[in-house]
Amino acid sequence: MSNYRGRFAPSPTGPLHFGSLVAAVGSYLDAKHHNGKWLVRIEDLDNPRTVKGAADKILSTLEAYGLHWDEDIIYQSQHNAAYVEAFHQLKETGAVYPCCCTRKEIADSALHGIDGQIYPGTCRNGIPPEREGRAWRVRTDMQQTVRPEPVEWYTGFDKLSPNGVVVFDDTLQGRITQHLATEVGDFIVLRADGLFAYQLAVVVDDALQGITHVVRGADLLYSTPRQMYLQQLLGLNTPGYMHLPLVVNAQGEKLSKQTLARPVEKNNTASALFDALVFLRQQPPAELRLRTIEHLLAWAIANWQPAAILPTVTSAHSN
Repeated sequence: MSNYRGRFAPSPTGPLHFGSLVAAVGSYLDAKHHNGKWLVRIEDLDNPRTVKGAADKILSTLEAYGLHWDEDIIYQSQHNAAYVEAFHQLKETGAVYPCCCTRKEIADSALHGIDGQIYPGTCRNGIPPEREGRAWRVRTDMQQTVRPEPVEWYTGFDKLSPNGVVVFDDTLQGRITQHLATEVGDFIVLRADGLFAYQLAVVVDDALQGITHVVRGADLLYSTPRQMYLQQLLGLNTPGYMHLPLVVNAQGEKLSKQTLARPVEKNNTASALFDALVFLRQQPPAELRLRTIEHLLAWAIANWQPAAILPTVTSAHSN
């Protein structure tokens, strides 16, 4: 038995489209090729964006494509106590601080980084007495150098360098280097509306589920250093990471609800699954398009070659 534990973690903001199917297939195949377990987590923490009934539709679509999970489904909305505990741990070590800045104030003073505006650190040393904290941010200058004992899937992220640079090796994207303070800034872990931010929730959930490998879309590649940073601050293991190329439409936009991506169909699953394997450059034999999804998945698991994906950066797909 393998100790590999992978996961697919969709947000229930709408039905699965081809781009999310590619991410699900990639994570599933990597887990099964290594005789590991494949888990599904519904990331429904952001209540305002959650669409009623979307989670059930996502799960039924995964089943229709033969992508069966190995353990009970986890819902982020049921894990708030774990996020509170992690937040208090950060608070006790002085890693987080309250911030009273509005979006407009940040926009007026901040520089633009790799993932939006860089927070200028206005509230790092306290907020004016006439104002109240709206959100909580994590300091990106914490010098943590101790982590749990390495495990066999560990990717080589041992500690922060003295200047706060996070470096890691992604299976597909190669070496990624990010200076959190200058490229991202102190980021939010508890939002002004009282909801915990994605970066904290995903780190806590991956630890709770014992995730050893994260296979997901490249749109989350530059979030990974923030997650590794939080893993270290919380004393958690760091999984291995593989970020798959994104599927884009004819305009070069990532397929999403916002770009009106069409849901994948349930009545032509073998053809759509075949197309997902072609996108991932797995070169399935043409005759498999006419076979059952069970035959197609069996071939794909046995012949999974992540290295073949490397030449693919992005690819257009019809909405």
